Amino acid sequence: PMTANHQELGDGITLIETHYQRPGLACCYLLCQGDEVALIDTGTAYTVPGILELLQQRGIAPEQVRYVVPTHVHLDHAGGAGQLMAALPEARLLVHPRGARHLVDPARLRAGTVEVYGEATFRKEYGELLPVPAERVIEAEDGHRFELEGRTLTCLDTPGHARHHICIWDPQSGGFFSGDTFGISYPELETGQGPFMLLPSTPVQFDPGSWHETLERLLGYQPQRMYLTHYGEVRQPSRLAPTLHRELDAYAAMAEAAADDEQPLDAIGRQLEAHIHRRLQEAGTTLDPETLDYLLGMDIRICAQGLAVWLQRRRQ
Repeated sequence: PMTANHQELGDGITLIETHYQRPGLACCYLLCQGDEVALIDTGTAYTVPGILELLQQRGIAPEQVRYVVPTHVHLDHAGGAGQLMAALPEARLLVHPRGARHLVDPARLRAGTVEVYGEATFRKEYGELLPVPAERVIEAEDGHRFELEGRTLTCLDTPGHARHHICIWDPQSGGFFSGDTFGISYPELETGQGPFMLLPSTPVQFDPGSWHETLERLLGYQPQRMYLTHYGEVRQPSRLAPTLHRELDAYAAMAEAAADDEQPLDAIGRQLEAHIHRRLQEAGTTLDPETLDYLLGMDIRICAQGLAVWLQRRRQ
């Protein structure tokens, strides 16, 4: 596993480890073009000192950071936005219109997270959420473009994982910064068959129908690579997308199958765990159950919660 704090990916793109929960779980990206810089995703408040240190090592002045771009407002992607904006005087925060108000006034975001995880875990994992001044926020509508020294990037509205999700298209690398929309893929799970793609059906806005459409739309750009927040670069996305489409259908079917269960969440969790372990075996993984649980246990629990919430919404 990569324990270094950052990794050069070419095309002016640097992967930055965010130190969220375990090494190799979440990253964010530094994008440099000439003298102008953007950060895509932020990690949490605890990530920010490392980001600022990296800029300093590179001889990048805080003023050179033009944009901070969370792909969506889940806290492993946007939790450090307030601290970063406070440290980067010239930056604008680019965020989905549905996410903007939550970063300007993070009270609801905080309350919702504390409700799920409790106060102690919130402080341990996320520290604190600082508000971003509204006048520094740009709402990135579908098709919104921004530039770093003539390198044009485009924000796409990409619902499926969350309604407040954007993906950022970078023609220069032929890549999308995909947040969670193109799934998650931990390098440790890669086998001879290639990356092991997982679908994060996180609470509370999982929407398989929209997600199918979003995947098709991303592939329409004929991307060569995807820069995932969890974790790193995957290539030949057109070969990986069918797995994600299949998983969307499988997830929905598992949730529906648990509809009449007295404890739908437990039933979904059991099915999901069996399903993913079956897929891992088919992929030829050689990792022991303990390691697999370390890498995936939390994801499976959170995905099951997301599916249970989706099921409940469907039945109302």
